Amino acid sequence: MAVNTLSGRFLILTTVFVVLAEALILLPGLANFREDYLLTRLERAQIASLALLTTDTTINPDLEKELLANAGVFNVVLRRNAVRQLVLSSPIPSPVTETYDLRDSTEWTRIRDAVHSLFDFDNKVVRVLGEPVQQGGIVIEVTLATEPMRIAMVEYGLRLLSISAVFSVITAVLLFLLVRRLMVVPIKRLVAHMASYAEAPEDTRRIITPEASVEELRVAEEALASMQKQLTAALRQKERLAQLGRAVAKISHDLRNILTTAQLFADRMESSEDPGVQRAAPKLMGSIGRAINLCESTLAFGKAEEPPPSLSRFMLAELANEVLENEDLPGEKTIVEFITDVPPNLVIRADREQLYRVLNNLVRNARQAIEATNTPGTIEIGAGETAEGWWIRVQDSGPGLPARARDHLFQPFTGGARSGGTGLGLAIAAELIRGHGGRLDLVRSDETGTEFRLFLPSSEGLDCATDKRTST
Repeated sequence: MAVNTLSGRFLILTTVFVVLAEALILLPGLANFREDYLLTRLERAQIASLALLTTDTTINPDLEKELLANAGVFNVVLRRNAVRQLVLSSPIPSPVTETYDLRDSTEWTRIRDAVHSLFDFDNKVVRVLGEPVQQGGIVIEVTLATEPMRIAMVEYGLRLLSISAVFSVITAVLLFLLVRRLMVVPIKRLVAHMASYAEAPEDTRRIITPEASVEELRVAEEALASMQKQLTAALRQKERLAQLGRAVAKISHDLRNILTTAQLFADRMESSEDPGVQRAAPKLMGSIGRAINLCESTLAFGKAEEPPPSLSRFMLAELANEVLENEDLPGEKTIVEFITDVPPNLVIRADREQLYRVLNNLVRNARQAIEATNTPGTIEIGAGETAEGWWIRVQDSGPGLPARARDHLFQPFTGGARSGGTGLGLAIAAELIRGHGGRLDLVRSDETGTEFRLFLPSSEGLDCATDKRTST
């Protein structure tokens, strides 16, 4: 059994606590045994001394020796009526080294003295004081050897240790088996289900069925089962969407080819002198153009994600003028006025091509919205620099975004701002700005116009964003 497993660690903790319990049982037990041992010697000595005090004759030395031997002491001193009297005595093999007064002992002093007596291997003579039983005097005092007491304590400790060890081991084994059954086994089962599910998350048969009897583990199993069901459903939905996307891409590709051919024939129809054909041809060309744009946008969105930005420093004013000039083609009549409010010496660090695509998309959407109203309007690109990075503002005086477009802004195929739009342009623009570590926000959109604001972080933020995208 490995130490770093739950079972191994629990076994180690169980062993440690069993040893600690043994110590907590053994030490007070030895202290109580030592005190009982000394109290017994005091009682025997008192009985022997009281038997002697009942007679006025001199006691026989052999009888005195026998009484002291039965009591297990060398001499007995009894204090009665403030008179200290040596009742029984015999030669002491060595001087008295320590004195123990049992009248004022505490639990801590009893344990301390017991440990000291247990590990003191020298046979010493000690004096013990206590209160006589049955009011037989004020104080009784005896002297005795420590070796017999230490031997008795060792024998008692071994008996106590063996008995408590048996019960402790039985308790520890039962506790270990119970915890293993109630916790370790369910946890292993939970881990096994997670590993099995990870191999085939689409297989609903691998979703765990909560069975744990422990409330906390059952809650964990129920949470895991809920997560697995949601993940399996999401994976199935994504797989169906992926299949649908592949099918749509194929259809869009073929449809684009068909529409391109139709556009060629429509171009020829424009040269027809038939008035009806001349009136219908522009509408047909517009419809075909929008259909081709939809196919191309769908194909572009279905490709792999945009590459990480290739950062370089350039003048933002030049890029803004290029974007606006591309929309304000010479020779075309337009009702839109283009304004540039970018400092001529403002240098930013970004991917020039990707930023052009973002600005071009925003400006084109604004121009189409204004032209749809047949009311003159303005489109302005402004910019500035802060300590955190650069901001770029694209605002117009158009009719504002519809409520549906604002609710689903930056979501593909749902955030289209005009009739026939797909919403892919804003979704791609937001993705390109996020690739720079920045953000694209809609500041306002009402009947007075619409304002988008781009934020590009400074070089450190750009480097971090590029490193993250490159590492992935």
